[in-house]
Amino acid sequence: MSCIRFNTPAQRQAMRAHSPALLTAEQAAALHPSPEVTESKLRRLRLLAAAEDPKIREAVAASRNTPEDVLLALSQDPDEGVRGCVAKNEATPCDILRTLAEDRSETVRGWVAVNYFVPADVMERLANDRSRTVRGLVAWKASLAAEAATPAAV
Repeated sequence: MSCIRFNTPAQRQAMRAHSPALLTAEQAAALHPSPEVTESKLRRLRLLAAAEDPKIREAVAASRNTPEDVLLALSQDPDEGVRGCVAKNEATPCDILRTLAEDRSETVRGWVAVNYFVPADVMERLANDRSRTVRGLVAWKASLAAEAATPAAV
C-alpha cells in the first residue's frame, strides 16, 4: 500500500478556501517579537567570536546583534567563511563593508555585492572587480533593482 496521497481538485480547492491568510513580515514580527538583546547575550557573542571552530565564529558574524567592534575583528578573520558572514550581515556597518570589498577572496567580495545595505560607492568599485563572478553579481543586483523600479505590466 502506498503512503502517497493524491487530493482531488475539489479537495485542494477546499483546503485553499480554509487556509489561513498569510501574514506580512511586519505582522509576523508583531506577533513573535525577538527577545531583548541583553548584556549577557552580548557577552556570549563576544566569547563565541573567539571560538576555535570557524562555524561558531560564522554564527556570530551572521548575527544582527553582534557589536560593531566584534564585526570589525571578524572581518579580519583568517577564515573566508567568517569574513563572508560579516559581508552578508545586513547589520554590518558601511565602513566594514568598504574594507571587505577589497578582500582577497572573491566569495567575500561577492557577498558584499549582494548585501542589501552596501553603499553605492562600493557597488561602483565592485562593478569593476577583477572577478567576473563579482561583476556578474553586481549586474544581477542592478537588474533586480531596475526590475523592481519598473511598474508591472497588466
